[in-house]
Amino acid sequence: MKVALFTLGCKVNQYETQAMEAELAARGHTVLPFDSAADAYIINTCTVTAVSDKKSRQMIRRARRMNPGGVVAVCGCYAQTQPEDAKKLGADLISGSGDRRAFIRLLENVAANRTLKISVDDAKSRRAFEQLPAGSLEGRTRAMLKVEDGCLNFCSYCIIPYARGPVRSLPIAAAVSQLRRLRSEGFLELVLTGIEISSYGTDLEDGSRLIDLAEALCGAEPGMRVRLGSLEPRTITETFCRRAALLPNLCPQFHLSLQSGCDATLRRMNRKYDTARYRRSVSLLREAFDHPAITTDLIVGFPGETEEEFAATLRFMEDCAFSSMHIFPYSRRKGTPAAKMEGQIPQAEKERRAHIAGNLAQKLRLSYLEACKGKVLHVLFEQSENGVSSGHAENYVRVSVPGPGLRGQIRSVAVTGLDKKGENLTGTLC
Repeated sequence: MKVALFTLGCKVNQYETQAMEAELAARGHTVLPFDSAADAYIINTCTVTAVSDKKSRQMIRRARRMNPGGVVAVCGCYAQTQPEDAKKLGADLISGSGDRRAFIRLLENVAANRTLKISVDDAKSRRAFEQLPAGSLEGRTRAMLKVEDGCLNFCSYCIIPYARGPVRSLPIAAAVSQLRRLRSEGFLELVLTGIEISSYGTDLEDGSRLIDLAEALCGAEPGMRVRLGSLEPRTITETFCRRAALLPNLCPQFHLSLQSGCDATLRRMNRKYDTARYRRSVSLLREAFDHPAITTDLIVGFPGETEEEFAATLRFMEDCAFSSMHIFPYSRRKGTPAAKMEGQIPQAEKERRAHIAGNLAQKLRLSYLEACKGKVLHVLFEQSENGVSSGHAENYVRVSVPGPGLRGQIRSVAVTGLDKKGENLTGTLC
């Protein structure tokens, strides 16, 4: 069977699509690009925002148009939370956000028997971590490993705990085994991903936590870099930083989820920290690491956010001096407490605030890049084109150097400046 796949949403979805591709190939199927003529189309959906829902619906309709006689199979968070909507759009197979191998078997059955199948479990009842093969898209030098699934934070704007269920973690021994396999295949960096990796291990009986996992992985393959995914500020303690700083192959890039730099807004969001705790996390990282990259996400225009609260967020951005930020206008998500809150902000105003915050984020990024001049960074080269090789340094900044043929190597680079667009670094091999 010829199968085409399309992924919406986060790195976890990307990881799970990659695992489904591997499972399809192992079962004798052919994986094609999504715009190909296929027997079946898999859409791995996202539901984190109303915009994500819209995109998921669009891709289901697109798949049906591309081959009216083909099988349209839908999985992921949108299908988990809104299976009846997916059915109305003409999907033949509707599954949720769990058990990808069973989903592939269901796809084979639906394709053979041409029968509608809806198979969506109760996410709240999940207790076991679904182990899927780690890897990457063909040709990559960096691999992902999902080490955690689920979330119990219940932020007021987020539907994901209902779509993914409680926290489940990959045991350390299994993670080390996957790391060693990837290293033997030539990968030089592993990115740890999950729905909420700061909660890693809270379900494990051995008491393991994220720093224990990081130590085990870094120690198992010292020649392979390990990069952490998105973290909650509570993860960053003195003990965490002391232990993390002893790991030479742990990348000093830390994505600390912020969402707002105003305490009143954070309370309405039901976040589990305030700005003082967040600022402490940033300070601890800068004390433990030399010029670490601290990146974050920000939501502007949350219900009830006043001009004064927005201004407080801008001041907090400058205080933290983030190296990179993702700025999002608040998206009203049906089924969440925030969708019912008073003080909904008009779309035009949300976009205005996003533009202002985005401009400040660009200024902060440029400042961070300027401070990299004269430093020696270790770059994992991923591309060589037109006599120039480029890749990402340990701080996840892209760096380019003259010279071809460096792909798949980690080399020391003396940073000399910024590229013509002022967006990335340039340098020379040491």
